[in-house]
Amino acid sequence: MTTILTILTEGFADWETALLNGAARGYYGVVTRYAAPGGRPVRSAGGMTVTPDLALEEIDLDTFDALIVCGGTAWQAPGAPDIGPLLRAAHGAGKIVGAICDGTVAAARSGILDGVRHTSNGAGYLDATGYRGSSLYEDVMHAVSDGGVVTASATAPVSFMAGIMQTLDLADDNLGFFLDMHAAQHGSRAA
Repeated sequence: MTTILTILTEGFADWETALLNGAARGYYGVVTRYAAPGGRPVRSAGGMTVTPDLALEEIDLDTFDALIVCGGTAWQAPGAPDIGPLLRAAHGAGKIVGAICDGTVAAARSGILDGVRHTSNGAGYLDATGYRGSSLYEDVMHAVSDGGVVTASATAPVSFMAGIMQTLDLADDNLGFFLDMHAAQHGSRAA
């Protein structure tokens, strides 16, 4: 069975991976699991408390198909979790690695963005990480998938969800319907 493991930190951006995990679990029967530093409960930017399934330190590469780094302010704070070795190992093992918003900061620091097309929250956003992939950066408003890595800005949770599902070979007519349903709201503006 396909399993998605999402990394959460204190202050994680709840909206960035909610569509992915909700659609994957609810419509596709994907197993969704969560990890956090020390396995401790974390509170989202919106105030939701999540008790993770496991600690970051307990993650086993054989237990998931996709590793997702949810954004949040923790990734730019002093003492941010060092998940570089985990991201490199997951990518090297052929696992899908996804990073959205400030999750792309952790991905850039790990070096996995040095050799794949990617995006983030804006041109220059990742420069302070010391990564060497700036020539592959795409300044776009949608997710970018390349070489088993899916990245997106904070404003692209729908295309991020689609990119992960497509990279997992789970895209079908239902996914198209789901994307159309979310895109429809952008065709009109409510007052």
